[in-house]
Amino acid sequence: MTIQNRDEFLNQIAKSLGRPVRTKVERPVWKHSPQLEVLKNASQDELVEVLKQQCKNIHTTFVQTDTANLANTLQQVVTDYGGESVITWKDERFEKFGMNKLMECWPETGIKLYEWNPDTPEENIRQAEKANIAITISEMTLAESATAMLYSHPNRGRTMNFLPQNIIVLIPKSSIVPRMTQAAQKIHQQIEKGQPIPSCILFMSGPSNSADIESVLIVGVHGPVKATYIVIEDQ
Repeated sequence: MTIQNRDEFLNQIAKSLGRPVRTKVERPVWKHSPQLEVLKNASQDELVEVLKQQCKNIHTTFVQTDTANLANTLQQVVTDYGGESVITWKDERFEKFGMNKLMECWPETGIKLYEWNPDTPEENIRQAEKANIAITISEMTLAESATAMLYSHPNRGRTMNFLPQNIIVLIPKSSIVPRMTQAAQKIHQQIEKGQPIPSCILFMSGPSNSADIESVLIVGVHGPVKATYIVIEDQ
């Protein structure tokens, strides 16, 4: 991508400020970095417990399982949400988690299954809009706020996170970190290394909610109305 008239634009700003053009900004070395101290020495099991407790505060169902029992656990959650219809990312990790057989059986049991297709954008939105359940995978999970970080991708559409009635987020235990600090560091490192980053990174903390009116919390204002996090112990 070519940036048009960048030098002229920066020169005009610098001239107005009465200083030379600054083309490089060095990150300051802070005397104190309290954000790095939060849950600094917490073990992975301790972070799971923090996540579990925070899920209570954000009205999110928390479930723990392992890869061997993930299919049964997922089936139970889908059943609890009423089944009907499921939309998923097109993601090879579902096979890694041993979920393909379960998903292939859903149409036989009356559960409609739709996999995101980058070649049919309008149909994707239509299917997401009428889906009862979306199933996604967290790239990084922030224990402090019980936040799942979801990367957009041609095979992982953004509307899946907003339009379905309910959402199930699969959380590999290894993805859990203390807080937003670690997520920001990861993204910054990717940029410094010249690695591509998604056009959209969603930080989702449970179901939709709002407290705009007289600070009264209403959960399920728009999609998703309900959310379940499934932590996979051995992933």
